[in-house]
This record gives sequence, structure tokens and C-alpha cells, in this order.
Amino acid sequence: MAQLRIALAQVNPTVGDLDGNADLIVEWSRRAADAGAHLVAFPEMMLTGYPVEDLALRASFVEACRRALDRLARRLADEGLGDLPVVTGYLDRCSVGLVRSGQPAGAPLDAAAWLHNGEVLVHSAKHHLPNYGVFDEYRIFVRGDRLPVVRVHGVDVATVICEDLWQDGGPVSVTSTSGAGLLLAVNASPYERNKDDVRLDLCAERAREAGCALAYVNMVGGQDELVFDGDSVIVGPDGTPLARAPQFVEHLLVADLALPAADPSAEPGRTPVDAQDGTTITIERHVLTPDPLPAYPVLPQAAAEPMDDLGEIYAALVLGTRDYVRKNGFRSVVLGLSGGIDSALVATIAADAIGPENVHAVLLPSRYSSEGSVVDAEDLVKRQGLNSRVVPIADMVEAFEKHLDLHGLAAENLQARIRANVWMALSNEHGHLVLTGGNKSELATGYSTLYGDSAGGFAPIKDVFKLTVWDLARWRNTQARVDLPFLHPFAHEPIPEAIIVKEPSAELRPDQRDRDTLPEYTVLDPVLADYVERDLGRESLIAAGHAPDLVDRAIRLVDIAEYKRRQYPPGPKITPKNFGRDRRLPITSRWRER
Repeated sequence: MAQLRIALAQVNPTVGDLDGNADLIVEWSRRAADAGAHLVAFPEMMLTGYPVEDLALRASFVEACRRALDRLARRLADEGLGDLPVVTGYLDRCSVGLVRSGQPAGAPLDAAAWLHNGEVLVHSAKHHLPNYGVFDEYRIFVRGDRLPVVRVHGVDVATVICEDLWQDGGPVSVTSTSGAGLLLAVNASPYERNKDDVRLDLCAERAREAGCALAYVNMVGGQDELVFDGDSVIVGPDGTPLARAPQFVEHLLVADLALPAADPSAEPGRTPVDAQDGTTITIERHVLTPDPLPAYPVLPQAAAEPMDDLGEIYAALVLGTRDYVRKNGFRSVVLGLSGGIDSALVATIAADAIGPENVHAVLLPSRYSSEGSVVDAEDLVKRQGLNSRVVPIADMVEAFEKHLDLHGLAAENLQARIRANVWMALSNEHGHLVLTGGNKSELATGYSTLYGDSAGGFAPIKDVFKLTVWDLARWRNTQARVDLPFLHPFAHEPIPEAIIVKEPSAELRPDQRDRDTLPEYTVLDPVLADYVERDLGRESLIAAGHAPDLVDRAIRLVDIAEYKRRQYPPGPKITPKNFGRDRRLPITSRWRER
């Protein structure tokens, strides 16, 4: 057996920031070197950030990334890190001779490279290109066809990229043939609820299939609607977890692995192998010379405990909000605080994400606002130390009503749109990002005012059903004094109990309640989840146990609200199918479930 000390750098890049991402690679490579690592690995597309979407089709961006990779290799050597092999994801392109008609413009590659002694020694690219959910990589990337196997410290290490683990065949299927002692997977796998358990099972299955240990390094951070949760892991050849990184934070996972020594008769070269998916994968063998770094005393293995379900969701919302604010150049946010549960949770997420001192809450009472709503909102502001101001809108509404003869829903929506004008005015004046407070139940049913409460720049609870909003509020109150990296410490429960137990209401007409126009959330949310996330049709929904009249009502509400959702701000994805990148339906459509 041979000893390999591997470091998995679970870090947070920014899309398009080639220099900043290169700085991160150098910084975390230095940490790995200081820890005595023989090898350090970074996530998929680390140098560019992920996903780059159609930037991959822009030749200037691809060439800039290729130049940045060469500079990075030289810089690592210049800063005394040349002896440490560095594996990182980046954006590449096929050589001219490999380009075929029908490929994406420029034939881009979702690639990985080995950097050592100032040079880019090995290139490879993702073989399986996901084309489902939030992914549409088949239209922007060309498939790779190689499995690099690099000998490091006496161990043959094979490298694959993210989706190659999730699909049968391809590079993983030929890893056992290669005789590799370690399968290294570089990933940018976005978070969704309960995915951590699925990933761990997948890594265990692929390790057994490859017949070797598997090291899985994942990205962390927010990028538009996606949140990457880290949760990097190392498993043994039998699938047993050996080391695991914490979720939702940057972390260097360092582990000593006892692995089979490389077969000395397996010399550098290329061997084509049937990939069991209708393609051929070429195994490319390389040997690093000189062999980097000596052996060290064995470290104790680190295994972070997975978070509970609500903790995971809340951490994802905080991280997604923080990175959207930070990476888009904002320093503060503004939101309407109504005294209801949705705006209360959004304000709390924002306080945890960027600090209460950077959150500006606006109380906008109207003629229909209850005294309790204003008092409850003021109580939340005091508990959390937010900035706040009161802007009564009754006079503004009256000014409009003098010139417009509005009734019913039109009159109700006028109030919501006036409130949105106040938020946007303060945003323009002070540079705040407007946070929108709608939840997934409201988005699904169209229970929002276009250009009113749906206005804003980012929607932290866009993918959170109403019942889960209440669950998260209760969970957050139990963590008031808990020391977690994604929570701000509060002396008291941050959300007043009166807000949590209050019956939800938009307060746009006298004694208004959500249940006046919507079914109870206890029955509505389950049918929405089945229709939106599982794509069940009418008969399947009824067969799943939902009442026929509820099914018909829910389907109608969802279908006619597509035009509203298309105009809604982005927000963090936490479910298997969000309103946004995941779910793409036509606005103009006469199809109705019957």
C-alpha cells in the first residue's frame, strides 16, 4: 500500500472573475501545501465559476480562460507551490481538427487540468453532459473522451467531472480497467433538499464499481438561482465514508489515504477502452516527475456531521442571498415588513446573510393594516436591530383614487404597487437591493400583485412552500443563541411568536384572509408539490389521494399564473424543481389538464 495525503478545496468562486478565482486557487493551494498534501483538488469550472451558461459560446471568454490557466500554472511555481500537483476545473475548447458540424459554436469543453512545476500537464473534459433540470450543457459543451490517470506519490489517480458519476458508462466504467487506486471527481453539484444523502450513496456505488477509493470535491456558494453546498466526501473502495467536509462553508478537507501502489509495469501511454455507453474512452497514463513531497505521519480523519433538514434549507437560503448581494456589488438590502410571516422570514434571512445593520425594513401601513401587524413588525425590528422607517401609504392611495375609479381587485392591487414604488425609490436613492417576499405557494397560485409585492431584485423564499416558511421560522427561533457560521447571534428569538401564529393575510381589504381565496395550505401545498415538482397530471393527482375539486382548482390557479412567474425575480433553488431554470412552460398555451 502507498500513502496519499489529499486535500479537497471546497471553495466559492465567482462566475467570470478569472483573476479572483485564480487568487483563490493559489491561496487554498498554499493552505494545502502547509498541511503537507501530496495533491490538492478544486471544483468543476473553478477558474471560471459555474455555470457559465452561454459565456461558453463566446470565443473571447474561452480564450481568456485558457490564458488564465497557463498564467496560473506559472504563478503557482513562482510562488513556491510548483511541487504540489493542483487539479482544477476550467473552460477549454476542442482543437480545430476535432470540430464537427452540429456542435456548439467554438466546441467548448467543461474541462479539468493537472498543474505541476509551472506547466499544464494534463487536460480532460466531462464526458456525460447533463440536459435536464437546471442543466442544458448539451447545447454549450462538447463531450470529452479521455480518462487521465496520473501517478502521484506512488498512486495512480483517475480524474472525472461531476455528471460522469451520475450516469452509467463513460469514464467511471473504465476506471477499474485502468487499475487506478483513487478516483477523483471534481464537481459543481447544486443543492436541493435531501440531495446530500443521494450524493453519498452515489459516491459509494461508484467507488464499488470502480474498485477503488473515491474523493468527491464540490463547490460551495451561490450563483443566481443555484446554491452549492460543498459536502465534499471521501469514501473507501467498499463505499465506507472516510472523511467528510461541512456544508455551506469554504473548507479544506485533508485526509491520509492508504491506497494500492501503482503497477510499475503500467507505463505512460494511451489505451482505448469500450466505455459501455456506445463510446470509447481513452485511458491516458501520466507519471509526475519528480514525485512530489515525502510521506508524513497519518492524520486523524475528519468527518463533519450532516445538518438536519431545516438547517440545510435555511443555510442554503442564507448563502444564496449573501452571495447574490455580495457578488452583484450590493452592500445593503431593503424590504417591506408587513408583520406577516413571509416578510419576517425574509428579513431574518437577510440579517443572517449580510448583518442586521445592512438590512433596511420599511413599514407601509394602509387603511386596512391591523394595529397588530404594525406592532409585530416593530417588535421584529427591535429584536434583530434592523434599520427601519414607517411610510404610511393611505394618502398616496387616496391621491391615485382621486384620478382613477378603481374597484375590487384593481383597488387592492393599487396598494401593493404603491408599496413597491416606495421600495424601488429607496433602492434607487440609497443603492439597496430590493428583496421580494413571495413564497412558492403564492407563486404557484398567482397570489401576488405583478409590479407590486412581486417587484424586487431577489426573492429569498421563492422556492419555499408556505408550510415550510412556518417551519423555518420556528427552526430559526430555536437557534437564536446557537453558534453556527451562517447565523447571526441574537439575544432573543428573532421572529415574534405573534407573527408565527397569526393567520396569513395580504391586508388589502377589510378582514382579508388568505383562505378567502385559497384552500388551506395544509392541503394546498401537497397538491402543488405533486403538480409542480412531480409533473403529475389530473388523474394521477387524484390517484395520489388529492380531492378532485382541490385538484381542479389548484391546476387552474397554477396554469393561468405562468405569465406572472416569468417576470418574478430570481431566488435560491432548494427543491427538485423550482420556478425558473428547472421549469420552463409556455406562457401562451391552451392546454389544460382535464
